[in-house]
Amino acid sequence: MKFKGIRDIRDYQILFLSLFLILGIGTRDWTLRPEWIALIIVTCLSTQWLLSQLLLVDRKIKNQQPTTNNQQNINLRSPLITALGLSLLLRADHWTTMVFAAVIAIASKFVFKIGDKHFFNPANLGIISALILTPDAWVSPGQWGEDWWYGLLFAGTGGMILKRVGRWDTTAAFLGAYAALEAMRNFYLGWTWDVYWHRLMSGSLLLFALFMVTDPRSIPNARIARVVWAVCIAVLTFILRNYFFVSTAVFWALFALAPLTVLLDVIWEASRFRWEFGDG
Repeated sequence: MKFKGIRDIRDYQILFLSLFLILGIGTRDWTLRPEWIALIIVTCLSTQWLLSQLLLVDRKIKNQQPTTNNQQNINLRSPLITALGLSLLLRADHWTTMVFAAVIAIASKFVFKIGDKHFFNPANLGIISALILTPDAWVSPGQWGEDWWYGLLFAGTGGMILKRVGRWDTTAAFLGAYAALEAMRNFYLGWTWDVYWHRLMSGSLLLFALFMVTDPRSIPNARIARVVWAVCIAVLTFILRNYFFVSTAVFWALFALAPLTVLLDVIWEASRFRWEFGDG
């Protein structure tokens, strides 16, 4: 059912991510502090607003006409989504680490870009930067456990968003390739199939596949490019997880292969995705 008051699909995403936060705190006993969540949201929104204003001032100084995209940068939906994503995935001992991750995440959209397109997923880059540059940050891939109803919830809400933005191909390519690789490894090692399902039925893996690797503003524009890119991420995730024993392999794989988007957009040209009610 479509609510009349919601026109931008990002409003649904904000609603769903907020629901996930409430569920995580209420049903998984996360040690999240509400004041930290508020701080991350304020930091992301204020950083987006400040950098957008600086960009407009810079263009005025250079006597350039503001483009539609520059005007859309003041839209605060996208930084709010980034803030919720960081709150869901990143953990730290000090609030300064969370603020650092939030600032890096939003700033990356203004720094790491080709033309008017940024190629790093903001939340992902914020998480990786915190993991590399601070001593107290971590990510808990198993924080959702393996309860089947979390998977249904993520699939249902994520599917609703992907249907609207047309990025089901990316999720299908990533999950399909990763599941196939895990199946071959499981068969080769002679393990029972409950081990296989145990490795796939992860709330964090589904959350990543449905809400992070499908960000239409930072992934390749053409469908074939998205499929190739998603398969590459699945392969690298498989290697990092099974041969280097990196529990946060999906986040490192996305970070490492994000710049590949630039090359794939050159090889397979296609129009860039734009949000109907302004980009942020």
